Amino acid sequence: MGFLRLDPMMVKLIITVLLASFIPAKGGFVDFFEYLTTAAIALLFFMHGAKLSREKIIAGSSHWRLHLWIMCSTFVVFPILGLLLVWWHPVNVGTEIYTGFIYLCILPATVQSAIAFTSMAGGNVAAAVCAASASSLLGVFVSPLLVNLVMNVHSDAPSNGLEQIGKIMLQLLVPFVIGHLSRRWIGGWIEKHRSLIGKTDQTSILLVVYSAFSEAVVNGIWHRVGIDTLLWILVGSLAILFIALAINLGASRLFGFSRADEIVVLFCGSKKSLANGVPMANILFPAASVGIIVLPLMIFHQVQLMVCSFIAQRYKAGNEKRLAQQQIEAQKS
Repeated sequence: MGFLRLDPMMVKLIITVLLASFIPAKGGFVDFFEYLTTAAIALLFFMHGAKLSREKIIAGSSHWRLHLWIMCSTFVVFPILGLLLVWWHPVNVGTEIYTGFIYLCILPATVQSAIAFTSMAGGNVAAAVCAASASSLLGVFVSPLLVNLVMNVHSDAPSNGLEQIGKIMLQLLVPFVIGHLSRRWIGGWIEKHRSLIGKTDQTSILLVVYSAFSEAVVNGIWHRVGIDTLLWILVGSLAILFIALAINLGASRLFGFSRADEIVVLFCGSKKSLANGVPMANILFPAASVGIIVLPLMIFHQVQLMVCSFIAQRYKAGNEKRLAQQQIEAQKS
């Protein structure tokens, strides 16, 4: 049961949360980690911009119905599921946990893992690259607007949606665009050192999580979040993911998508980005609340990896079985 293994990134997140719980950043270290985190995130999005190939985006962008549905799933279906969960309110946990679920539901799709699972399952990789990249870019604008539309966000200083979008553009989009414009000079180096992007990705997320949980620990997060709350987050994450997968599978069959495109819909329309969500939460929410609000996202991240890994393996096994059957039939003829 390899799909039940903890993702290495999840192990690092757990260690980071434990570190912040026992040795939280205080005093001057808070500002130090804030500046370091900002620099790491800017570098991350710069490298993502430099990695993105316009040729791949153009190659996968022609299937407009596919991309339209993935955007609808990401930014319409998921937020509705989050709002329904809050409306139902089946378990009496803190409002910040339900805020975290809504926030999780309005985030863009993942990029790396969605493409990796699509490739493993034998799906349309070019379309997955286009869909995941478009979702990630749109999320910079759409997610902050949805935050202000569907929840009452209180910040330490007066703020509004345009100000939040401005901050996100400055910290995320501007480095991304600069990186993409620099691709002609550094694209070759980036391709040779793709693992460096993964390390930068993980480092920036861990820095934000450490800073957020340090602030949360100082404000008593573990007096408000117990094992029962964590179990509820796990159950809620599983419910949202399975409903989203079922809706996306049904939509794929309804629209008559091919098997390869169906795989793209499942993996690009049912996943949420930890890499985008954690830095964005650091901008959108008060520092004292970020640690609790990103808890559902962190748990959903592991859940989606486990479930999607299992689904990708099933598709892969089906493809291999189908190919073997075709070869047998070809030999008979």
